[in-house]
Formats: sequence, C-alpha cells, structure tokens
Amino acid sequence: MEGVNELIWPLTAWHWLAIALLLLCIEMAVGTFDLLWIAIAAGITAIFAAIAPAGLSDWQGQLIFFAVAATGLVILGRTVFAGMRKIVGDHPTLNRRMDRTVGQRGVVIADFSGGVGRVKLGDTEWSAETMDGSSPIAGTGVIVEDTIGNVLRIKPAV
Repeated sequence: MEGVNELIWPLTAWHWLAIALLLLCIEMAVGTFDLLWIAIAAGITAIFAAIAPAGLSDWQGQLIFFAVAATGLVILGRTVFAGMRKIVGDHPTLNRRMDRTVGQRGVVIADFSGGVGRVKLGDTEWSAETMDGSSPIAGTGVIVEDTIGNVLRIKPAV
C-alpha cells in the first residue's frame, strides 16, 4: 500500500499535467467546452506546482489553487467566451436549401390565383405565394423574399 501512496502523494506537476490531458481527451469526446476550462486550470496548476515555493506547493495549496483557477476559468468561459459554443459555419445556408432561394429571381410559370401559384427558379418549379396577395401572370419576373416550408413567398421584380 505504501507504493501506491508514494505514487499519488505528494501531488506533483506531472499529476496535474496528466489530469489536464485526461480532461482534454474527455472534452474532445464530449465537446461541451466546460471541461476545457477545467483542463486549462489543471495545466496552470501543473505550472504552479512546478514553480511555487515549498510552503505553497503542498497538496492543500495545489488543490486550493486548482479550485480557484477552475472556478474562475469556468465563469470566464461562460461569460466572456460564451460565443465559442455557437456553431458558425462558412456556409450558413448549407443543408438549408430553402434559405438559399431568398433573394433569387424567378419566373411565374402560370397565372396565380388568389395569390398562389408556381414559379420557376433556376431549373426547378416551386409552389409560391405572393407577399401582398396579388396575382402575377405567366412570364412575370419575381424575387423570392421569404420561405415557409417548401413554399416561396415572392414579390414582383422591379
């Protein structure tokens, strides 16, 4: 049993570095960004354990330092770095086909009736409705203003 105690106690910078790497591995699997801050705190505690004077770097001092660092970094991560949790892509309309139609020009295929009809946009025909309830005739140019489900909401092209 003494061999195990000698391996664990006293805590050293290597213990904290191992904890930091373990937490980083778990964070990569989970992807919540919460363990990231705790892993960084463990890494900072490893530096503290390596350079702090002997009176401060005993295991109690290391645990207190880790607790303060982890708490501060989690709060910082939840407030200042909260934007890291948002997924922002280079292509915000990727896999959102209907959003890509907004702003495009199309042509009315057949006369609208009651503000509802069909529009050709590119090489595809779409169900459409007018924004103002008008009834454009076939061949009229239109612009897509919005979408609801798979229905284009259009206005006359100017």
